[in-house]
Amino acid sequence: MELAQPGQDFLSAQSYNAVFTVHGVIMIFLVVIPGLAAVFGNLFMPIMIGARDVSFPKLNLFSFYIYMFGAVLAVISLFIGKGAPDTGWTFYAPYSTQSGSNVIAAVLAAFVLGFSSILTGLNFIVTIHRLRAPGMTWFKMPLFPWSLYATAWIQLLATPIVGITLLMLVAERLFKIGFFDPNLGGDPILFQHLFWIYSHPAVYVMILPAMGVITEIIPTFAKRKVFGYKAIALSSVAIAAVGYLVWGHHMYTAGMSGTARWFFSFLTFIVAVPSAIKVFNWISTMYKGSISLEPPFYFAMAFIFNFMIGGLTGLILGSLATDIHVHDTAFVVAHFHYIIFGGMGFAFLAALHYWFPKIYGRMYNHKMANWSCVTIFVGFTVLYFPQFIVGLQGMPRRYFDYLPQFQTGHFISAIGAFILGIGFVLVFMNLVRSAKTGKIAESNPWGGLTLEWQIASPPTVENFDEIPVITEGPYEYK
Repeated sequence: MELAQPGQDFLSAQSYNAVFTVHGVIMIFLVVIPGLAAVFGNLFMPIMIGARDVSFPKLNLFSFYIYMFGAVLAVISLFIGKGAPDTGWTFYAPYSTQSGSNVIAAVLAAFVLGFSSILTGLNFIVTIHRLRAPGMTWFKMPLFPWSLYATAWIQLLATPIVGITLLMLVAERLFKIGFFDPNLGGDPILFQHLFWIYSHPAVYVMILPAMGVITEIIPTFAKRKVFGYKAIALSSVAIAAVGYLVWGHHMYTAGMSGTARWFFSFLTFIVAVPSAIKVFNWISTMYKGSISLEPPFYFAMAFIFNFMIGGLTGLILGSLATDIHVHDTAFVVAHFHYIIFGGMGFAFLAALHYWFPKIYGRMYNHKMANWSCVTIFVGFTVLYFPQFIVGLQGMPRRYFDYLPQFQTGHFISAIGAFILGIGFVLVFMNLVRSAKTGKIAESNPWGGLTLEWQIASPPTVENFDEIPVITEGPYEYK
C-alpha cells in the first residue's frame, strides 16, 4: 500500500523500515523455515515411515516451547526499547552494529528460533534412521520423509553458524568488540559471509519439504508410480550437500576476487541440476496418468509453474554479468518470493488441502477450494511479476520511496496484494468452517498408497494398532 504511489502515504521511512524488517524475521524464521518441515513433518513423517511417534517426544515439545518464546520475542521487538529494528531481516553490518533501534531483541529472537530448528532436525534424523517400519529400506521410504531427512541435516549443520554470527553481532553492540565494525578494526563483509553460509542452505530448508509434498501429491492424483524414484530421493540429498557451497552468489558486488565469483557462479548452476531433475520427474510421472483434478493437485501445479519461474530467474542472478545489473533491485524481491511464496507457500497450501481430511476427518468445499487456488495464483502473479520488470528498469529493493517512472509496476503489484489477501480469506473461511461442520471424510478419499492413508481419520494417538510390515515401495499404482 505504501509503495502504490510515490511519496509518503501511510508510513514514515522509519516505520517502513521497521515493518519490512519484522516482516522478514517473522516470515523467514517463524513461518517459512518451520512451516512445512515442523508442521507436516511432525504430523505425518512418523506415520509415513510406520512409527508411533518421533524418537524424542519430550524434546519435540521442548522445541515447540522454544519456538513460541522466540515468536513472542520477535513480535515484541516491534514495541520495546528505542524503536522497532530497521536493519532488514539480514541484519547487515555495519548498520546493524550502529543503528539506534531495537536490533538486539530481533537478533535474539532469530537466535532462539534457531535452537528450535536444530532440535527438530536432530529429532527427525534419529527418527528416520531408527524407527522405520520393518521392511522399509531407504528406497522403500516415501519421498516426503526423504525431503525431511535432507532438510534436517541442513538444520543441524548450518543453523549453528548463523547462531554464532548473531551472538557476535549482539556482543559487538553491547561490548564494542569489533568483529564487524570497521571503526573498531572489524570487517562487515565477514558478517555477510557468515550470514549467507547459513541463509542460503536455509532456502533449501524452506523448499525441500515443499518438493517432498509435491512428490506425494502428483502420484496420488495421477495414479502412477513415481518416475525416477531414486533420482528424486538422491537429488534431495544433492541439493542439501551442494547448497552449502553457493552462498557467495549473494555477494558478487561485495568485492570478491574474479576467481571466487566465477567459482560461486559455476556452483550455482550446478545446484540447479537436482532441482531440474525433480521437475522433469514430476512431469514424467503425470505423463499418460489418470489424473484426478482436485484442489491439492491444482495447488501443486501452481507450485511447479511458480517454482520454474523462480528457478530460471535464479540462474539470471547466478550469472555474473546479469547479477551485477539487477543486484539489490526489485528483481531479487520477485525471484525470492517466487521461490519462497510461489514455492513453499503454494506447497503448504497443497499439503493443507491434501492432508486436511486425514487431520480432521472431514472434507472441505472443493469448489471454494478451487476458487481460492485461482484467486491466490492470480493475486500472487499480479503482485510479484511486475517486480521483475521494475527491477530490470532499476528500482532498488527496500526503498521507502521511488522515482515516478516505477509507479505503474508498483501500482499493479498493490492490486495483486489485495487479490492475494482475498484468496487467503477464502482459504481460511473454507477450512475453518469445514474443520467443524464439513462432511465426514473417508479414511482414504484420494486413493493414496502411503501409510497415512491406511489408518483411521483422524489418526489414533499412537498411529497404528500394530506396526506394519513393508513389502513393496510406496507408489506401486497398478
